[in-house]
Amino acid sequence: MNDLVQTANQLSLKTKAISISNLCFSYGKERSILTDINLDISAGETVGLIGANGAGKTSLFLTICGILQSTYGEVRLFDRLIQAGQFNPEIGLVFQNPDDQLFCPTVRDDIAFGLENIELSPEEVETRINAALSLTGVTHLADRISHQLSGGEKCMVAIAAVLAMLPQVVLYDEPSANLDLRARRRLIKFLQASHETIIVSSHDLELIIEVCDRVVLLNQGRIIADGIPEEIMRNESLMEANGLEVPHSLTHEG
Repeated sequence: MNDLVQTANQLSLKTKAISISNLCFSYGKERSILTDINLDISAGETVGLIGANGAGKTSLFLTICGILQSTYGEVRLFDRLIQAGQFNPEIGLVFQNPDDQLFCPTVRDDIAFGLENIELSPEEVETRINAALSLTGVTHLADRISHQLSGGEKCMVAIAAVLAMLPQVVLYDEPSANLDLRARRRLIKFLQASHETIIVSSHDLELIIEVCDRVVLLNQGRIIADGIPEEIMRNESLMEANGLEVPHSLTHEG
């Protein structure tokens, strides 16, 4: 296994955005979800998190955010310890299902919700709303009813609501799920142009190839491989052993 686990060559020379040390998480005494996770992510990296259903991807995201309390180990954001149960606006989480995230009457209200709860001035709230709408290309949807939008529109509005908080790190949980081809392509272009430190959890391995500099393969709560996306996902025996398939684009290269 050791020769499958790679570390980025220049990781130690860059600022660590996220540093996870010996992280473990369990639901009760007998159900271990995450086991001895050690992971450093540099500022500005875009990292893909892949693994079969039940591998522990969402639990890892929720632990990084401080929503779940780890049973052991720690998560640091720019060397500041993340405390479970505390609000951490520096980390933004985009849910797999935007309907779990959008619940206000209009798009503008959804984006304003988090901003108003950190007691910004009305002027700052308005400035951030407009900036987030523009950045995600949904200014024309500002006064629309959120739950009446298309899947692709909801996805971009959910991203806008997170980015309005000016997070340093953004976690995307299955962002292309249920998107049509046009909305998926728009999402890919948006992620490629983003400047935050990003972790993308996805079963859409072609998206991972297009967007991510690095990929981490998780299985049964353990990191199995960490390195260049094409090298890891081209390894048929590795992928099959961990409940995944080699992406189509990597099996039909010229």
